Amino acid sequence: MSERPISRFPIPSLDEMDDDIRAMIESVQEKSGFIPNVFLALAHRPAEFRAFFAGHDALMDKSEGLSKAEREMIVVATSAVNDCLYCVMAHGAILRIRAKNPLIADQLATNPFKADLSDRERTIVDFALRMVDDSGSVSDSDIEELRGKGLSDDEIWDIGAITAFFAMSNRLANLTSMRPNDEFYSMAR
Repeated sequence: MSERPISRFPIPSLDEMDDDIRAMIESVQEKSGFIPNVFLALAHRPAEFRAFFAGHDALMDKSEGLSKAEREMIVVATSAVNDCLYCVMAHGAILRIRAKNPLIADQLATNPFKADLSDRERTIVDFALRMVDDSGSVSDSDIEELRGKGLSDDEIWDIGAITAFFAMSNRLANLTSMRPNDEFYSMAR
């Protein structure tokens, strides 16, 4: 177990947290068996905590459009480019579970261009990576090309929105020096 702090910033105790935030954290702990450090690291800013998790859940918990595994692929690949250890490890663990593939997260984090992906997954990940590095050049013809490859407008939007949301998340995790939970490293391996 790591002795490094969870964050550079204050971590309130559970009894210091607003009731709704404590209830959310306790629910996550009950389901997963531990408290992911992101919940603790963001809890000292309650309004931002609520907004962050509302945004996260709106993008990541949908059942229509992109699969949950495809959503996690976007997070892992783009978080690796953004040098976010927390998101690579946490969402890599979730990806391994959702994809039922113990290798995919490591492949996407180390070299997404060589990861074993289906044609659809390759299209999704490549566009997400383009959004990280060159979103200003995305044109109408790029969107038409994605449509031609079978992606719906909602799926294209979600690729961009997930990439954008996690760009913010990656930067917060790096600002705080958020430490990944030790549990994430061995999940679904």
